[in-house]
Amino acid sequence: MKLGIINSAFSQAGVDTATGLKHISRIGFDCVDIFTEAVGITKKEVNLVGKTCDRLGLPIVSLPVVAVGLIDFNDPVREFHVERCKKFIDLAKDWGASNVLLVLGEYIWQREVIPPEAQWEWAIETCRRLGDYADKKKIDIALELEPFRLSLLNDIPSMVAFVKACKHPRVKANIDVSHLVLADSSPDEVKALKGKAIHVHISDCDGKVHGDLPPGRGVVKFAPYLQAIKELKIDGVVSIELEYSPNPKKIVSWVEEAYRETAKLMDLVGLRS
Repeated sequence: MKLGIINSAFSQAGVDTATGLKHISRIGFDCVDIFTEAVGITKKEVNLVGKTCDRLGLPIVSLPVVAVGLIDFNDPVREFHVERCKKFIDLAKDWGASNVLLVLGEYIWQREVIPPEAQWEWAIETCRRLGDYADKKKIDIALELEPFRLSLLNDIPSMVAFVKACKHPRVKANIDVSHLVLADSSPDEVKALKGKAIHVHISDCDGKVHGDLPPGRGVVKFAPYLQAIKELKIDGVVSIELEYSPNPKKIVSWVEEAYRETAKLMDLVGLRS
């Protein structure tokens, strides 16, 4: 697998897009995931990202998008987010990316008032529609597992059940190592995602709350998870996800540390190609 990073690590620290991409290339990453907003993005920004990545030899692999409105109980809200996600798929196609990383969100009102089964079915329906659209563009959709109590997809069994129920060749799973730890999912459970996962996120945490730290800064024992991921034989990317550095002025060294430690871990299990 290749080693990439979501460029939001730099943008959240106030580093402009082109400079962040130059750092990502210089540090040694194989590829990059671009965090942006497809609705309203200017042609200038689209061209800047595409041309900069081309010049740096830095392929764009994934575009993350949080679209909690896909499971909203209001029809117009769901429709808006379907159209919004289509714009991400279009942008992924323009940039030559492989997938759109989709976060579906949470059950509302503590799974009361609105039957949770209804939100599940709305998610199935909207993801099938997006899968049909993505298929025309030859783009995949990778669903994020969020380890929060009310998240629609908050553990491996729920992810497996959703992918099976969706029954769409373009709708698959993303694996986030720290999310698995927070969801109390063991490395042995990862095998259930065989043939269902297409993308990987990696970061560390304290084992209690969402962290997105460089590997080695938390408690995650990565090797067993990476070995389990290796056995899935995914032809894809392990993307580092770093959010909100505690010291934005030192974001470059923060990313360099994350790259160095992740590369070591991938080499340890022979995962990087």
